[in-house]
Amino acid sequence: MNGISGIVSSIILLGIGVLAGYFFYRFTAKNKISNAKSVADDILAEARKEAENLKREKIVEAKDELYKARSDFEKETKDRRVELQNMEKRILQKEDNLDKKYDQLSLKEKQFNAKEAELAKQFEKLNTQKNELDEVINDQKKKLEEISGITSEAAKNILIEKMENEARYEAAKKIRVIEKEAVETADKKAREIISLSIQRYAADHVAETSVSVVALPNDEMKGRIIGREGRNIRAFETATGVDLIIDDTPEAVVISGFDPIRREVARITLEKLILDGRIHPAQIEEVVTKVAKEVEVSIIEEGERVLFDLNIHEVHPELVKLLGRLRYRTSYGQNVLKHSEEVAYLAGIMAAELNLDETLARRAGLLHDIGKAVDHEIEGTHAQIGANLAKKYGESPVIIQSIAAHHNDEEQESIIAVLIQAGDAISAARPGARRETLDSYIKRLEKLETVADSFKGVDKSFAIQAGREVRVVVENEAVDDIQALQLSRDIARKIEEELQYPGRIKVTVIREFRATEYAK
Repeated sequence: MNGISGIVSSIILLGIGVLAGYFFYRFTAKNKISNAKSVADDILAEARKEAENLKREKIVEAKDELYKARSDFEKETKDRRVELQNMEKRILQKEDNLDKKYDQLSLKEKQFNAKEAELAKQFEKLNTQKNELDEVINDQKKKLEEISGITSEAAKNILIEKMENEARYEAAKKIRVIEKEAVETADKKAREIISLSIQRYAADHVAETSVSVVALPNDEMKGRIIGREGRNIRAFETATGVDLIIDDTPEAVVISGFDPIRREVARITLEKLILDGRIHPAQIEEVVTKVAKEVEVSIIEEGERVLFDLNIHEVHPELVKLLGRLRYRTSYGQNVLKHSEEVAYLAGIMAAELNLDETLARRAGLLHDIGKAVDHEIEGTHAQIGANLAKKYGESPVIIQSIAAHHNDEEQESIIAVLIQAGDAISAARPGARRETLDSYIKRLEKLETVADSFKGVDKSFAIQAGREVRVVVENEAVDDIQALQLSRDIARKIEEELQYPGRIKVTVIREFRATEYAK
């Protein structure tokens, strides 16, 4: 019973606690809600107050900006108005000036018209006087023609001819003075450059030539070279492409062939066979093949050596090979490769003296005779062949044109081309450089004298200094001093047109007066 009462009491107490907690919660919640509403009302009131303040500030700022804009506009309008007033004043002033100028022009126009009328009257008067003068002059011309016996047209022609002759004479005298001064200056400078070039390049006067004679240890070796029934010599000639001449010359055989490289291969092959002692067709073919490869390598090495000596780079391999082949080519007994080296050195030195591209001049000088390496295989002059090869293998236009023009096949288009021609003439003309047959030498001298004798007024002509100069003696009565000057130029031009020669030829015209009397 007591237990049940305790439980009921606990339940009642629990219910009373719950009710008390409920009522306390509601009381606390109402206070919080009331406080929150109060805070919200305060925040809202504060916000409204700040909004009103901000609104008033913005209104004040807007009024300030509006006032400032109105002030700026009024100031700009005032300035514009002043500027327009000034422009109006200037325009009015210009109008006044234009009116004044118009009045002045009108006045001048009236004065001009008056003068024009006056000049027209004077012009009519002058025409009348001119007609009267023409009549007087015509009458005088007729009287003069009657007195002189010739017409005015004939007299005019005589006067023109006389004046023309005098003008030519004076012009020739002036030309003579100018040419003399120019020649003296140019010759002096050219002599300095060429002499310096020759002095600075000291070349060997003896150039290596292709060997065509092979020495034998004894005459018995001739029989071994011929072989049984001539089989060895036939195999040798077939493999090398040359003729092997075995005659009565003691201890020597002669190799004959138009191709110098083939002749060189044959020479080396024969020397190796003689040294080895085994001479038969199989051995001959084997040695020829081996020697041909060695010669090909030596050709390339020779071309590279020349390029290295001249400090020339980036040359096409085919041109290097052609340069090496020039070692086995000769022109009038002069080794072409040595000659090309000389021209390269000389052209380079002269280019340096003239402040030109020295490397370009050396390159053009070295390649100027490159066509001679294949001129026996390709149709055409060696100058044109060389120019085509240089163009094919990527050389510059200056070098191509220098090669093509170094024998006057074309007109020189650059100073480098002129230097190459000068260097070629110097190398070919130096003592001992080339040999020339007596017949061709005599024919060249005779042709020089024939060209000089073909001109009117020439008495005698003499080719001297190995054809480097021709002296022409003219008739004193037929040719005067000025005509002698013109005659030397005409003879020089005709020599250039009709003859081919290395270097240049000096033409000297001699005119002298001789008085002769006999003592009786």
